[in-house]
This record gives sequence, C-alpha cells and structure tokens, in this order.
Amino acid sequence: MDLDDLPRPRGDAAGKLASEDLSPYSQEELHERIALLEAEIDRVRAHRDKVSAHMAAADALFGKPST
Repeated sequence: MDLDDLPRPRGDAAGKLASEDLSPYSQEELHERIALLEAEIDRVRAHRDKVSAHMAAADALFGKPST
C-alpha cells in the first residue's frame, strides 16, 4: 500500500504549531524557530512545484483527463 493511500492523522503539524504557546521561548529561540519554519516553507514549496511540473508533464504526454 502506498503511503498516499493511508489516512492522514487528524490535526496536522501546522495546526499544532499555530496553537502552541510561544511565551516560554527566548528571542534567540524565536529567531531559530522562524528560520526552521521558513526552511520548511521552502521545502513544501519545492515539493509543490515538483508535483505541479510532474502533473503538467503527464498531462502533456497523456492529455488532460476530461471532467
């Protein structure tokens, strides 16, 4: 079974991060957290672009399916 076929867990990581209390973090920890989140955003965007290019290539090769 492909991992994409498995159900996704409820409450994604972004939702959990958005509800986390930030008051215990120092300024330095907040800067580090921002850097990590920006790196994750870049990773997700790169994956999205890769998937989009893959879909465009498949559509060009096989034709876009009619809906």
